[in-house]
Amino acid sequence: MMNRVRSWMGVGALLGCTLLVQAQSLPRSTPEAEGIPSSAILEFVQAADKNVDTFDSFMVLRHGKVIAEGWWKPNSAEAPHILNSVSKSFTSTAVGLAIHDHKLKLDDRVMKFFPADAPPDPSANLQAMTVRDLLTMSGGHEVEPTRDGGPSVKQFLAQPVVFQPGTHFLYNTMGTYVLSSIVTKVTGQTALEYLKPRLFRPLGIESPRWDASPEGNSLGGYGLYLRTEDIAKLGQLYLQKGKWNGKQLVPRKWVEQATSKQIDNAKESHSKIGPDWIEGYGFQFWRCRHNAYRADGAGGQFIVVMPDQDTVVAITADTGNMRGELNAIWDHLLPGFGDKPLPADPAGQAKVNEAIAALVAHPHKKN
Repeated sequence: MMNRVRSWMGVGALLGCTLLVQAQSLPRSTPEAEGIPSSAILEFVQAADKNVDTFDSFMVLRHGKVIAEGWWKPNSAEAPHILNSVSKSFTSTAVGLAIHDHKLKLDDRVMKFFPADAPPDPSANLQAMTVRDLLTMSGGHEVEPTRDGGPSVKQFLAQPVVFQPGTHFLYNTMGTYVLSSIVTKVTGQTALEYLKPRLFRPLGIESPRWDASPEGNSLGGYGLYLRTEDIAKLGQLYLQKGKWNGKQLVPRKWVEQATSKQIDNAKESHSKIGPDWIEGYGFQFWRCRHNAYRADGAGGQFIVVMPDQDTVVAITADTGNMRGELNAIWDHLLPGFGDKPLPADPAGQAKVNEAIAALVAHPHKKN
């Protein structure tokens, strides 16, 4: 594999750096060429560094091109990062592809796939639970099943299903694990193995790591490690309605379903985080303000897709201030997007250069 030389300066060749880019790396451009001033990038970087402890990396794509990128030392472009619940959006993609391959259906009952793991006397609500309900975090639990010594499908099915499935949103990582287990059941491959030829390789994502459960399934709701550019590619794929280099990798219908509001989440515990946690939930994707949507992981892992601006922002972090991360996008990047290219601004790019070169991961501030 050709080694890629990427500068800490982060805006890349566009800022005068010479890059050796892998054949399947995303194209690079300048902020001004894609209609946003370098000053907006600088404000975003400064706000991210000042207000959020701690960013690890960011990458901004406009019109399919990387216009800004940076890593807080000692993080680096080539180092995979733990994605936590951003993993869920990849599991959703695997489910969508399996449905497209006629391996299962949205309205298949969950119990159908695991008769040997069912409790002795399954409730009517458990028997009614569907794949769709798992995707929308509405399986019917009042309390999320525990993962002690697991996770396992049996643990999930043993949890009382208090509500009618499809009616009550409860963020449920174990439900995503069961989705991953269903992918294994119907394809004979883990979600990781299933996605390699269908998603990871076509996107040029090399050596993805996804930790597995004692049952041998990809963890589904967490446990995936990828680089910042890798997750940016998933965001760009979804922004392009599932198409990549002229080929439909993910069905357009699935992309539209997965990223649209499928269930209300305004009254649940996540609503306390901030306004971007009450905009509704799709199929393992969150809706955001400003007609955006995102993959979302604990500690501040984000793939934010902004269709109206033809923009993707990928972030990795280690923070409790996830609201601050999104606010940095809305307050500093969003207002800067224009419809036409801007005059070149070497001086402005140099300032961004300098700011990104100085980024160093700093410890969490005390609340």
